[in-house]
Amino acid sequence: MLQSDLATVLPELILAIYAMGALMFGVSSGKDQTTGTLTWATAGMFVALALWIGFGNAGDRSAFGGMFTDDNFARFAKITILLSAAAVLLISQDYMARRDLARFEYPVLVSLSVIGMMMMVSAGDLMALYMGLELQSLALYVVAALRRDSARSTEAGLKYFVLGALSSGLLLYGASLTYGYAGTTLFSGILSTVNEEVPLGLLFGLVFMLAGLAFKVSAAPFHMWTPDVYEGSPTPVTAFFATAPKVAAMALIARLAYDAFGGIPDDWSQVLSALAVLSMFWGALAAIGQRDIKRLMAYSSIAHMGFALVGLAAGTAEGVQAMLIYMAIYVAMNVGTFAFILSMERDGKPVTDIASLNMYSRTDPMKALAMLVLLFSLAGVPPMLGFFGKFYVFRAAVDADMAWLALAGAVASVIGAYYYLRVVFYMYFGTEGDRLDSRMAPAQWLALVAVAAAMLLGIINLFGIESAAALAAESLVR
Repeated sequence: MLQSDLATVLPELILAIYAMGALMFGVSSGKDQTTGTLTWATAGMFVALALWIGFGNAGDRSAFGGMFTDDNFARFAKITILLSAAAVLLISQDYMARRDLARFEYPVLVSLSVIGMMMMVSAGDLMALYMGLELQSLALYVVAALRRDSARSTEAGLKYFVLGALSSGLLLYGASLTYGYAGTTLFSGILSTVNEEVPLGLLFGLVFMLAGLAFKVSAAPFHMWTPDVYEGSPTPVTAFFATAPKVAAMALIARLAYDAFGGIPDDWSQVLSALAVLSMFWGALAAIGQRDIKRLMAYSSIAHMGFALVGLAAGTAEGVQAMLIYMAIYVAMNVGTFAFILSMERDGKPVTDIASLNMYSRTDPMKALAMLVLLFSLAGVPPMLGFFGKFYVFRAAVDADMAWLALAGAVASVIGAYYYLRVVFYMYFGTEGDRLDSRMAPAQWLALVAVAAAMLLGIINLFGIESAAALAAESLVR
């Protein structure tokens, strides 16, 4: 039995052993001189594990008495998490080295947070859920304050830690209520106790847990940490925050909703619908006045999590499939966008002011064109791939008789298009001033061009994501 359990959790076990080995290697071999080696090795490990999970596993399995679940849904989320984390590490390496941020702890902490994310998406028990969530969060608290000589980075880490502790308290309170009324922490046990006569305390437990998880995806009104942390953290850390953790938290919300409370979709659908509407409109409206591109991307992420929640709020397998497709496209768009943001500098210093992009198309027309495609995709302009992500979640809402939610999303999407198009205006029609340096590391250039091309070419068959997401949704919604 133990051997079967260990085989089920083998990818997480291998990554944990690697993280501990990388930590000892970094400490014993000159510390920061090994950062480049560890970064490439960690990215390679992520890609290897993603390929192994994608091609080496089949069927649904569980371990440790149902506390850990390995199914198509978990595997889809894990592959997305691993590949996005690897991409962020590679596009960040040049930036970290040139800004004196090359710490060997960075890839190690990213590895530990990824282990937590993989645990989150496979959680089958409230204790396993919390263990994965805290492993992810504790590593991210440190990463946010990685620039120790920067007051803003320290402030970002502290704000994230304090507000993260608050969200963990909400989650734990909800979990304790759920355990008290259900008599078990296993999702399968909770599901068996949920019926039409749901105790009010159990519903309160569900609401508190969803509120705690909404913090992790920066859904309004639990978004207050996002703009300050995105702006204050080093840009590579911001890029990481905007990708893998969002997928893990969104998948965990889906896992909790369907595996533990799947018998009462009408109840949690109302909560998710409210979070979706608040997030879409707050993200769209608050971003309009932003002048810093990192803060703009923070509010953009709030809005995009609202769109993803529209799919989950539908309460159907089609909705889960739409959410997974949306998150995969969202992560890809953010990798390409942050590859560009990482290259923004003047006289060797990083620049994040949107106005610095004035007439950038004259300095480097190819990069400007690639960024234009990404911004159009983020705005949901057809025929970019971002449009199809929104189309899937809106269709899921309409098919679930929630046309009002899809309509609200369409209105918020139109409002949000303004601040994306404003960046395009600066790049092509702004007032020319001091130009940005055109230097871009090869990994950043490759990520920018490849993702921009994918936003156009992916409309052919979505690179197979649609069918993979359908299989993942079927394994969750039974």
